[in-house]
Amino acid sequence: MPQGSRQQSGQDAEAQALRHLEQQGLRLLARNWLCKRGELDLVMLDGDTVVFVEVRYRQHTQWGGALGSIDARKRQKLILAAQLFLQRESRWSSYPCRFDVVAIDGAPGTTTHLNWLRNAFDS
Repeated sequence: MPQGSRQQSGQDAEAQALRHLEQQGLRLLARNWLCKRGELDLVMLDGDTVVFVEVRYRQHTQWGGALGSIDARKRQKLILAAQLFLQRESRWSSYPCRFDVVAIDGAPGTTTHLNWLRNAFDS
């Protein structure tokens, strides 16, 4: 798959995840928040909890699919980025936090499977 269409699929998956989470009552704080340590796909508020959401999309489910693509190195990058977010956005630093994953499997234009895993890992 060419890089451009891969990026578009990722953006579509992020938009789908955002819609789903907003329908569940979460509120968007930041999208594609960048820092030198990485990127946070979605930062949302669930009640009084700051939720760092990693969105993973895989067209094919071999090799573990979207959920299986989050290894220890990726988790560590997310934790570091979240720490930087809380330092820079200090108004959220005293709130409880959690890491969620939204995994989306399926080819564009077909039925996709969205799996929202709350509290997917600890910092």
